[in-house]
Amino acid sequence: MTRPGGTTAAGRFIRAGEDIPVDTPRVPAREAARDELSDPMYHEHDPNLVERGMDHFWDWIGGLFDSAAGAAPGGPLGLVLIILAVIGLGAALWWRLGTPQRTLHAPDALFGSTTRSAAGHRTAADAHAEAGRWTEAVQERMRAIVRSLEDRTVLDPRPGRTADEAADEAGRLLPEYTTRLRTAARVFDDVTYGGRTADETAYLSLCRLDQAVEAAEPLLTAGRAEGATP
Repeated sequence: MTRPGGTTAAGRFIRAGEDIPVDTPRVPAREAARDELSDPMYHEHDPNLVERGMDHFWDWIGGLFDSAAGAAPGGPLGLVLIILAVIGLGAALWWRLGTPQRTLHAPDALFGSTTRSAAGHRTAADAHAEAGRWTEAVQERMRAIVRSLEDRTVLDPRPGRTADEAADEAGRLLPEYTTRLRTAARVFDDVTYGGRTADETAYLSLCRLDQAVEAAEPLLTAGRAEGATP
C-alpha cells in the first residue's frame, strides 16, 4: 500500500527500526553458536580433567550421604552419630589390639637362641616392665614359665618347642591351668608373630600365672609320690 509521497508502510517500518531484521534459520544459528563457543578463549578458565573428576566424585559422595541420611534414624544427625560411634569403636580396637603387621610369621621356637634360666628370664621381664616395654616383658615372662616347668621336669627340655606346644603339654599335667596356659601362649604368639602390642594387664596376668604354676603340683609328680608311699 502506497502512502502519499510515494512511501510504503514497509519502507517506514525499516526506517523506524534503523536495522534490517535478519531471519536466520534455527539449525544454522545453533551451529554458528557452537562454532563460536568452541573458540579456546571461552574455555581458558574451565576446570581441568582432574578437577572435573573430583567434582563428580564429591557429587557422588554427597548423593550417598543424602541417601544414607534419609535412611538413618534421626536423619543427618543420626547418621553423624553412627559414624562417630563406628570411628570410636575402631579406635578402641586399634588401641587394644595394636597395629597389625602386613606380614604374619609362623610361630617359631619359644626360646630361639637364648639359653637363660627361669630366673634369668624373670629378671629380664621385670627390667622390660620397669621400662614400660610390655611386649618384651610378656615374651620373657612366658619363657620363664616354660623354662621353670623344664627345670622342674614337668616338661622335658626340647629344642624347637613353640609356646602353643608347651602350653598343651603342660596343660595335660596341670589341667587346672590348661586354659590360662593356652591364653598365655596365644598372647605370646600375638605379640611375637602377629605384630600386636602387649600392655601392663597382659604382663601382670602372666606374672600371676607364673607364680601359680610354680607352686602347683603336676599330676605326674603326684602319681609318683603315691607309688612311693608304703
